Amino acid sequence: MKYIHDIKEGEHIVEHYLCKQKQSLKTRAGKTYYTLKLQDKTGVIDAKVWALTGDIQAFEEHDYIKIESEAITYQNSYQLNVKKIRRSMEGEYDPIDYIPCTTKSIEEMYQGILEYIKKVQNKYIKQLMEAFFVEDKDFIDLFRGHTAAKSIHHSYMGGLLEHTLSVVEISEFLAPRYDNVNNDLLIVGAIFHDIGKVKELSGLPINEYTEEGQLLGHIIIGLEMVTEKINKIPNFPPLIANFIKHCILSHHGELEYGSPKLPQTIEAMIIHCADNTDAKIKLFDEVITNDQSEGNWTEYHRMLQRCIRRSNTIL
Repeated sequence: MKYIHDIKEGEHIVEHYLCKQKQSLKTRAGKTYYTLKLQDKTGVIDAKVWALTGDIQAFEEHDYIKIESEAITYQNSYQLNVKKIRRSMEGEYDPIDYIPCTTKSIEEMYQGILEYIKKVQNKYIKQLMEAFFVEDKDFIDLFRGHTAAKSIHHSYMGGLLEHTLSVVEISEFLAPRYDNVNNDLLIVGAIFHDIGKVKELSGLPINEYTEEGQLLGHIIIGLEMVTEKINKIPNFPPLIANFIKHCILSHHGELEYGSPKLPQTIEAMIIHCADNTDAKIKLFDEVITNDQSEGNWTEYHRMLQRCIRRSNTIL
């Protein structure tokens, strides 16, 4: 298979890809053309279909399609100029080739989460965490394989698990430097902060927002999931429940970034800082890894509003 990450300018590409996005647009002259985003496990590439001839058969977003195309460079990025398209047939592709995955061990990361749960001293908090991560097999399967985002950071199989473990580890690194941190609340808040993403985003390889995700978002979904489990635990202390829920509600840190509440406990503030740190640094890391431009600088990244200087090869 010709993976997207290996495509070079001038190559003639005949391959199967997942059509991640399809838009029908018009040129200034009024001629209809398609702009596509094609995906495999190594990345996403833009593609254009300028001539809608009989060689462009019917297909839709999220279809696996076989294309014939030429690779060109446009604005310092590779792009495919597509001449032929048809839907892929069963047996012509393996879905696993179209699912990006963490490079880390999912099993080892999951065991890392369980080790943090073992550190919790409060019996109610530990029971709540075990209700998700030990007893709920459907949730465990979803959490282990889910992405942490649609496209910004950790948007691959195991990404949510990888991000969550990083947030817990960063939180644990910060906590001993301050005097008033409740470690049990810190651990549960860090592990639960993005729990709603298992329902906010659909499964791979599609990885699109669900109806629930669009209407509610992962913060509210996570709050509801945790509340439902809490209500099944006899005599769960209301104050502890509110502290845990507050960590979920406030982890985006600012109202303009989608937090229903500002952090009002030291644990919530640490979790917000850890979440923001991991997301931002991972974004830098992914830009450097995935950028295909030559030279010392990556191409301009619109979200970061900057180019990034590569530094991992100077010594």
